[in-house]
Amino acid sequence: MIHSGRNILERFGVLISVAIVWIYAHILTVSGVYNHTALRTQISCRTDRTGLIHSAPWIRAPYPFQWGAPSFHAGEAFAMMMAAFVALVESTGGFIAVSRYASATHMPPSILSRGVGWQGIGILLSGLFGSVSGSSVSMENAGLLALTRIGSRRVVQISAGFMIFFSILGKFGAVFASIPAPIIAALYCLLFAYVGGVGLSFLQFCNLNTFRTKFILGYSIFLGLSVPQYFNEHEAINGYGPVHTSSRWFNNIVNVPFSSEAFVAAIVAYFLDNTLQHRDGSVRKDRGKHWWDQFRTFKSDSRSEEFYSLPFNLNRYFPSV
Repeated sequence: MIHSGRNILERFGVLISVAIVWIYAHILTVSGVYNHTALRTQISCRTDRTGLIHSAPWIRAPYPFQWGAPSFHAGEAFAMMMAAFVALVESTGGFIAVSRYASATHMPPSILSRGVGWQGIGILLSGLFGSVSGSSVSMENAGLLALTRIGSRRVVQISAGFMIFFSILGKFGAVFASIPAPIIAALYCLLFAYVGGVGLSFLQFCNLNTFRTKFILGYSIFLGLSVPQYFNEHEAINGYGPVHTSSRWFNNIVNVPFSSEAFVAAIVAYFLDNTLQHRDGSVRKDRGKHWWDQFRTFKSDSRSEEFYSLPFNLNRYFPSV
């Protein structure tokens, strides 16, 4: 049976597993297995926590400023700008991972800038509609693309339509929100493995036999893991980050970026890669820069039009260079 449905199990194995464990958790919830367990277990494993489905309205259309008129504070605005910058660094990795798993050519800088610009519009809309946080690239979806091997734009458009649909019909959205947290954690373990793998795959373009490359790689990974760990543990123990002044917005500007592993590792690697013997001609080959010369502009490769052109003839209004 597994051999006959191999393609289905390969592409939809995660969805099938989530459905099975989700139904099993619901059976345990209805049968009362979690009634006398610890509160933490009930919050993590129950599918009817806090009356999520019953309290959700059938139809609720989100609209701008539904939580009141916006307020502007200069300090908080600077702190949010720093958080958006961290999201930009992490989203850049997501863009590159998606292009890699979609078997597209290397992303030209203009396409990357276009994606960041649209992400900024998404953050603006998030603020208008009063969401808890701004929008960012979903690393889980990049891993899901690798798992299902489906890199079609039509699939993404249909998925976006479903998200809008479930945001209006509150009951349906609450059903998906009832997925127990351990299932989400298991998905993270699987999908983030794909995202991390595609990042490591780019090392094939570097010369890993040189001590320069080894030092930059090891040092950036070490600081990328240890510095955010220190910042996060300091906040968990003391209730505030290592930078603790009377100005909350200044604290956020410093503490937020250094709590992100991807941000710290990327900044350290970028600084070292552009300062250590970067003018040496042989170092440029060791960095793998010569592999990307043909993708510096949109029109330098004939395949860019196939992979990165916008639908509905939007290239007329958002041209790529």
